[in-house]
Amino acid sequence: MRKRLSPILLTALLAGLSALPLGAHCDALDGPVVVAAKAALAKGDVNPVLAWVKAEDEAQIRAAFARTLKVGALSPEAQELAEAYFFETLVRIHRAGEGAPYTGLKPAGLDFGPAIPAADKALASGDMKPVFDLMHGVLKPGLEARFKEARATRSQATPDPASGRKAVAAYVDFLHYVDGVYRAAAGGGAHAEGAEAEGQAAPAGNQPHHQH
Repeated sequence: MRKRLSPILLTALLAGLSALPLGAHCDALDGPVVVAAKAALAKGDVNPVLAWVKAEDEAQIRAAFARTLKVGALSPEAQELAEAYFFETLVRIHRAGEGAPYTGLKPAGLDFGPAIPAADKALASGDMKPVFDLMHGVLKPGLEARFKEARATRSQATPDPASGRKAVAAYVDFLHYVDGVYRAAAGGGAHAEGAEAEGQAAPAGNQPHHQH
């Protein structure tokens, strides 16, 4: 009977900092991983990108970085190819470290919706209010609509089974929505995809609901 949260809600919650929009954010040519890679290559210093991979993958990134600088010094064309190779390698290993699939670099300028830009802006400014306002604006209508429906169908319920089923359906929908929002917000912010994201962003999908 479990219902999963809508993609809009998961995005707004930033709980897994959920999967598809955030994954594309990290995979994009203007995303934080490639931006860090460009800065590292410009400085000739690999350290800015090492935070984006696990410790056990550091040696592989260092080797790829060294090859990129060496090949890139041969010509402008070689530099372009070498840097593209490094971006691909870094993002692929970053994603693998999260247990997430890598489907190639995405173009710059993609629309990730309001949540990710708001979160980035909050980190830059130190002001969380726009993020809270954004999340509240998404959560409030969904909560209120389900609450009103559950209250209305409960008060209007009759002994007729069809009427009772309508009241039960509204009740279950409201409880699942509240519980799913709570779990997504309280369950941590793992940046993951696939089965891992299912377990963190929408645990409701594979656990039995409490008995009514």
